[in-house]
Amino acid sequence: MKPEKDVPERTDDGEPESDLVEAFGFADALADATEPRALRAGDEDALVVEAPEEETGRRAIIEVRRKLPGRRLDKYLIAKFPRVSRMAIQRLIKQGDILVNGRPTKKSYEMEGGDVIEINFPPPPAYDVAPEPIPLDIVYEDDYVLALNKPAGIIVHPASRTQGGTIANGLAHYCKALAKTDDPFRPGIVHRLDKNTTGIMIVAKTDEAHWRLSRQFEDRTTQKVYLALVHGEPEFDEDIIDVPIGQHPTVHDRYVATGFAERMGGKFEKKLSKSAVTRYRVLKRIRGYSLVELHPKTGRTHQLRIHMSHIRHPIVGDPFYGGRHVSRHQVSGRPEDGDTPYFTRQLLHAARLTVTHPIHQKPLTVSAPLASDMREFLRLLGVPDCEIDEIQPRATGSVPI
Repeated sequence: MKPEKDVPERTDDGEPESDLVEAFGFADALADATEPRALRAGDEDALVVEAPEEETGRRAIIEVRRKLPGRRLDKYLIAKFPRVSRMAIQRLIKQGDILVNGRPTKKSYEMEGGDVIEINFPPPPAYDVAPEPIPLDIVYEDDYVLALNKPAGIIVHPASRTQGGTIANGLAHYCKALAKTDDPFRPGIVHRLDKNTTGIMIVAKTDEAHWRLSRQFEDRTTQKVYLALVHGEPEFDEDIIDVPIGQHPTVHDRYVATGFAERMGGKFEKKLSKSAVTRYRVLKRIRGYSLVELHPKTGRTHQLRIHMSHIRHPIVGDPFYGGRHVSRHQVSGRPEDGDTPYFTRQLLHAARLTVTHPIHQKPLTVSAPLASDMREFLRLLGVPDCEIDEIQPRATGSVPI
């Protein structure tokens, strides 16, 4: 097998030859995978699709007709099966569910003429989340998707069947049906917010809605706008933070930016291979605190929290990344407001999300009003309610980066 190397991503000319199957829970498309598709003149390969005897999944076989220089196996299959996510294809290769000439291979393998690629798509797992009557603040709903305003202090989905009290448990109780995913504990979940981050989330009710929305997040065609209260007053009214992010070498579930990696040195720095880009705009500066609007271009774990910490303006209430728990007195300056730590979660709010509706193919914008503790923080700073009510994220449009 050829050694793995970086190859520019390419796609087939014309429409993808197959949109037959969704891996990992895209059940609506599995029925389409039972009929071979005729070759068109000039096609570079033949596609034969077989249904297994048992009803546990589907199998696709691709016979490559000619050598495809520079075409990696994973990227070739992503173009062939546009409903299957990049991560799903790569996972199937790693697990040995994709074979070339009957043998496991690497995602970087480049196809030769005569190669036979066999893909065994697993069946969609039944989701394993117990319904619980957890109140949900639904801000939008139709037959295919719903959007909710997530409160602080609740995680999005459980990690095991014994864990409860999550958004997913509430959704299982509220909805008659949810999209199946590759994780039985994440029915309908398209994206996540941290436990102590509030704001807008979108959920898929059908499998088709799920794969279409997931592809938008993967391709970074969504527009996300957050609001945050940070320590200090940024020097610039508006700027772009373009700093890669990687996992901390010793602290579980913590991530760090490039500067930290350089201080750690050599081996760790190599792990920082994921780019991360955030645009921010300062809305208000008041007595050592600032309200900022954040536009993430990428979607790395803890990206906004890390990036604001990187420019030395960590989010209030986020000690994990340099912020501090603060009392009402520290905000208002009035001793009678008390010195007990009061704002003890990161004051970060997902204010607005714009996607293309997965079925209607029209722009869909959903938003969530500013969280109550963030409103209180602004009141303590002396911002009148009428101004707080007017705080709305502006349209992201096309952000030059």
